[in-house]
Amino acid sequence: MRFLNRHPGRSGQWLLTLLPFLILALLYAFGSATRLADNPNDKLLPSLTQMVDAIRHMAFMEDPRTGDYLFWADTLASLQRVLLGLGIAALAGLVLGIANGIFPVLRAGFSPLLTVISMVPPLAILPILFIVLGLDELSKVMLIVIGVTPLLARDLEHTGRAIPAELLIKAQTLGANSWTLVLRVALPQMLARLLVSLRLSLGAAWLFLISAEAISATAGLGYRIFLVRRYLAMDVILPYVVWITLLAWLMDWLLRDVHRRFFPWAEGGRA
Repeated sequence: MRFLNRHPGRSGQWLLTLLPFLILALLYAFGSATRLADNPNDKLLPSLTQMVDAIRHMAFMEDPRTGDYLFWADTLASLQRVLLGLGIAALAGLVLGIANGIFPVLRAGFSPLLTVISMVPPLAILPILFIVLGLDELSKVMLIVIGVTPLLARDLEHTGRAIPAELLIKAQTLGANSWTLVLRVALPQMLARLLVSLRLSLGAAWLFLISAEAISATAGLGYRIFLVRRYLAMDVILPYVVWITLLAWLMDWLLRDVHRRFFPWAEGGRA
């Protein structure tokens, strides 16, 4: 059998999934043990025990200055920002995607502008957002919105333009008006694609959030990482990075599950 046609079984799939993570964990453990053996005060590669102790201190001991459990306060602050930003971006991207993908007149006016806007590096306008909107929550949320919306809108525009013209003509022949076409023909396909586009945009959304929090924030996962870096506190930084990755993965898994449950017809052969 050709290698191309080999498919792992269920147990093999789990093994192949976990194997790279196990290799990385072992490599890190080996590197950490080696450095700590040479220098017990080394901070570059803290041991698992050191990282667990640091996170236990931040997650289950009140901060003497604020009285908060810093780990959970940071998590809540970041999740609120990223979820609000993604929610606004999803709504705006859906509206723009439908407008540009279904209506040629609107596409002629807005699609070129949207293409140009999508080329602007969002992090380059972060100082502008801080000047115009201030240093509070709005500027951080808007950075996510500005960074993610054009990507979603352009992807949904292509989805709308890919709808067969024959399908739209048949619907109009049966008496459908423009509003009915949007709701009954375009919207289901757009929503299914929107979930996929959101999954692909999660990494960018977290990048924008961490960047904004690093510059101006009083709480948040990105804020904490850049705050403790001055102390070379890798026992805090590394667990925070892993936690951010886990949160992003959980969001991806949730979106994938919603897509599978509500749009099984969009799963193709996997449905």
